[in-house]
Amino acid sequence: MLAVYPGTFDPFTLGHLDILKRSSCLFSKVILAVSESPAKSPVVDFRDRTEIVKLCAARFPNVSVEPFTGMLVDFLQERNAGVLVRGIRNLFDCEYELTLQAMYKKLMPSLEIVMLPASPSVSFISSTLVRDVIRHYGDITPFVPPEVSQYLRDHKCA
Repeated sequence: MLAVYPGTFDPFTLGHLDILKRSSCLFSKVILAVSESPAKSPVVDFRDRTEIVKLCAARFPNVSVEPFTGMLVDFLQERNAGVLVRGIRNLFDCEYELTLQAMYKKLMPSLEIVMLPASPSVSFISSTLVRDVIRHYGDITPFVPPEVSQYLRDHKCA
């Protein structure tokens, strides 16, 4: 079964990696869909985020990475994806995701949505907090896969 795990991934964190790793075990194929999300004013540009996510996903043979713009439901329908994977860290995430779930189901009734709780060791990590560390020139290595910090250093992206 094809599942899509979407996100802005600005930047891709250990929390994202946790959800990706677990969803790659649950589904025969997973598309990691990198959203452009210009309204979020990303720290890392779209092209670099996509390249970083490809590096992080390379260890999973059943995972592919695709950038997308526009509505997620359109992306899901174009790929005939039956499952949407969402990660949740806490009750606030859960409430937000339940609201999104209602909208997605209205737009695509056949869609199944799987919400995976983050592992406790990474449940405190958010891209928002990591972006704050980046903006203040702090060390992000405890919060992101090694590929992320290396890419950002090598390409001076953040």
